[in-house]
Amino acid sequence: MSKSSTTQPAILTIAGSDSGGGAGIQADLKTFAAHGCYGTSAITALTAQNTTGVQDVLPTPSEFLQKQVTSILSDIDIKAIKTGMFFDASNTQAAITALKSHYSTNSSDVIGSIPPLVCDPVCVSTSGHTLLEPSAIDYIIEWLFPLATLITPNKTEAELILSRRKSAATTEASRSIETLEDMLSVAEELLCYGSKAVLLKGGHLTVLPEDVRNVAANHPTLQVVRDGIMPNGDNMEILHTNLNSAGMQLVVDVLCETRDDDRQKQTTTIFCHPRLESTSTHGTGCTLSAAIAAELGLGSNLTNAVRRAVKYTYLGIETANSAIGHGHGPLNHFHSMGETVIPKITPTNPYPLTSLLIHRSAHIWKAYVEHEFVRLLGQGSLPLENFIHFIRQDYLYLKYYARAYALLSAKSNSFPAIDSATQTVLNVLQEVNTHKKFCASFGITEDQLARIKESPATAAYGGYLIDVGLRGDTTLLLMALLACLLGYGEVGLWLKKNVKTGDGGWVIMQNNPYIQWIEDYAGERYQRAVRIGLETIEAHAAADPPSPNRFKEWYAVWERCTELEKGFWDMAMNLS
Repeated sequence: MSKSSTTQPAILTIAGSDSGGGAGIQADLKTFAAHGCYGTSAITALTAQNTTGVQDVLPTPSEFLQKQVTSILSDIDIKAIKTGMFFDASNTQAAITALKSHYSTNSSDVIGSIPPLVCDPVCVSTSGHTLLEPSAIDYIIEWLFPLATLITPNKTEAELILSRRKSAATTEASRSIETLEDMLSVAEELLCYGSKAVLLKGGHLTVLPEDVRNVAANHPTLQVVRDGIMPNGDNMEILHTNLNSAGMQLVVDVLCETRDDDRQKQTTTIFCHPRLESTSTHGTGCTLSAAIAAELGLGSNLTNAVRRAVKYTYLGIETANSAIGHGHGPLNHFHSMGETVIPKITPTNPYPLTSLLIHRSAHIWKAYVEHEFVRLLGQGSLPLENFIHFIRQDYLYLKYYARAYALLSAKSNSFPAIDSATQTVLNVLQEVNTHKKFCASFGITEDQLARIKESPATAAYGGYLIDVGLRGDTTLLLMALLACLLGYGEVGLWLKKNVKTGDGGWVIMQNNPYIQWIEDYAGERYQRAVRIGLETIEAHAAADPPSPNRFKEWYAVWERCTELEKGFWDMAMNLS
């Protein structure tokens, strides 16, 4: 029974000490602290190591290791446990004996009473130094794995574990993990060793996006989680069209869990993120397993714990200080202490701000870009009177839009920015000419266009643009202008993607009276303007990252303009 408690969940790490500070209990304790947990430690061995490698290892006497674990458990209410490097069988046995002794005292069911236990079966260091005697591997497999909520082997460790269980007399070849399919089958196979779940780490394996797509197609129940990669959500064609994923290498981790109600049934999730070209990878495995333990101690379920831990570890590598040491440097364990509202621009996610805006406003964004007006237009069945009403009001709206960009030019403080805003005004004037041609083809003269009465939807939207332009800075005004620019670009690409062919699709191009409108917004000229808009707003956000309150203001303007855009389609359908 605990004699004391803290407001933070207490987590225990049973692992070796890294004198260089990048791995072992040093990495674990930093990770616990970064997650708001209280870290405790029982040291299995002292190492003389730095970023270039391990020079020597001095094991802790087994009796003393057992005393460390017992001392901690007898006094502190431990919410989760992580085990890392053990040195030999005696050392391993001491830790397991201490765990069983404590939790069997409080319950006849040791496995049921022990808190979540994450076992990282550390066998070899990043630099290639052997950290575990062979006799200890068998002991871990037989006695520790059945106590574990999760085991987290990498490719080499998984192959080693499987080989230890094969009979010396068998002629079966040693198991090799070479593909993502291999990872799935091995992760499932490793469940037979008694843990509730297996996380097979894929850092030593090269995986391409097409590998993930093929595996997902072959395994319909497989859950795929993508972090650090451009989101695959609906209505993001404008973001994906400029993303070149050819040759992109991924790191994929495979989580295989048994179901509580039936160990014979499993659920599998794969976690994908871009491979980082970095030498700051010392202690990656320690950090990941410690982060999972911390998340479990905080109350997360296993899948969410792994997802958050994978993302935490990835960001630790991405933001690491490469100047530490001359070899494989440590991760940045405290990257979360610096508040970042918008993710960093990366080759696999070049538009993080726009992704965030669309993701957060997904419901209204979808209602806007997949509006009934757009669907009927794509089918060629939109009543002509509705289209004419829309095109006449859009003609009036473009006056507001051009004036707003003129305001943006006036607010800009560099010649390139002034030039960009001015070019957009010129593009709007060209679009006005397109509207005139549209209207002429439907029998509407330029004089009739000029005398059309402005609808409330047009006045509300146009007035809001000018209001934001007068009271806000350049970035806020860009937020107001983006919904129109990006939305029409998205509509154009969405319609183009769904053109009716032999394989399906519902957009009819042949004899569609609105084919020119579709081709204009799906065409290269307009899509080039979309790319410029995306790059401009992302550059603004990267150069001057917003505080949470400032981002809240940005998002409010974006959301309001998205609503007004939908209202514009509504107006066209209602002939209001």
